[in-house]
Amino acid sequence: MKNNILTDHTLIIEKLERSIKFYNLDPIVSFLPKGSYLVGGYIRNIILGRVTEKVDVDIVVPLNAIKIGKKIAENHKLKFVILDKKREVVRIIFNHISIDIANQSSSTIQGDLSSRDFSINSIAFLFDKKCLFDPLNGLKDLELSLLKTYSEINLLNDPLRILRCFRFVAELNFKIDLKLVTFIKKNKAKLCLVARERINYEIQKILNGANALEALILVKKMNIFESDYLYKDSFFLDLEEIDYECLNQDEKDKFLPLFFVGQILDVVSLEKLKFNRAEITKTKLLRKWHVFLKKKNVSKLNELDRFKLHQELEMFLPSFIFYLPQDLRLDWLSRWRDKDDKLFHPSNYLNGDVIKKIFKINDGPILGELLQYLSKELAYKRLNNFDEAIYKAKQWIEQNAPKCD
Repeated sequence: MKNNILTDHTLIIEKLERSIKFYNLDPIVSFLPKGSYLVGGYIRNIILGRVTEKVDVDIVVPLNAIKIGKKIAENHKLKFVILDKKREVVRIIFNHISIDIANQSSSTIQGDLSSRDFSINSIAFLFDKKCLFDPLNGLKDLELSLLKTYSEINLLNDPLRILRCFRFVAELNFKIDLKLVTFIKKNKAKLCLVARERINYEIQKILNGANALEALILVKKMNIFESDYLYKDSFFLDLEEIDYECLNQDEKDKFLPLFFVGQILDVVSLEKLKFNRAEITKTKLLRKWHVFLKKKNVSKLNELDRFKLHQELEMFLPSFIFYLPQDLRLDWLSRWRDKDDKLFHPSNYLNGDVIKKIFKINDGPILGELLQYLSKELAYKRLNNFDEAIYKAKQWIEQNAPKCD
């Protein structure tokens, strides 16, 4: 049991009411009809003592969610969005707080809570009675850090909830109930029915969770994305065998998500799931240089290949570090952390505008090649100042620029 988890109903209610006052939600709650209740992640996080940067509030009303939400938004001059007109689900944006209001989906509160994804999200706070209602023993599952569902049909109604299991592992370090594990293995193919953008969003949450490694190990073991190459392609490593402690915490936060996403999805899948162009490009570069070093030992790279490697991987080298031999990782990281190391952080004494002005060169391949040559010379400590760069540039132009008859 976690030390900071609340188990006493009275203490939970007191903390909920203090939180509602802290976020100035009282004026909004006052518009809610009798029988309305708070549910979901807001209550769960209060119980776990978990503070999040973004606050999401889920409220259920007996009827007329759109009408109630619009009235609240108009009275308090808040942004109002209809998320689902047919089911009457609306969102109100209040400072950094997102408040979703929905109609009760069943004739009873218990029926409504029984249709939710997991027991830990099925704890309700009844506003008018000021009490907790926990028919599915969500509090007990929170104590046990256990993810369970009341009905597998609830997950099939929205197969994204299959992936959301791993998000709770990543964010809350929860265990998945064995029955739920069996269900996931059997039904993981149904994720293809979910909008790609929604899958992308859940994956990002998993990748950036405090316990992302544990979640991704499970994702790989269950082969959630059903890749034939996870165990055949050398690009996919054994996540349990890697020593991540060579990275400091800031590097883990910044660079492990990129490394991790490349360990569960190939480039085609990243494109299919609408990952952004930068993530796809970086993953392609990680793969490119991994394949290159499989064919050619890193210690035997020529100057140009080694320079190009650092030029292309400079901004995210720690994401690549686990593809290097173990004995090189700390040395490479140490040099990469040194911003003055010109091989690991290629730079130049001259920029394109200066070269064009001094040598009357136009934009084009010649200018690009010259800039790369000068940067490589600096990286290997064969340039010491601006004047030497000018001299070497002049020499290079005389040898490489096309001659006119």
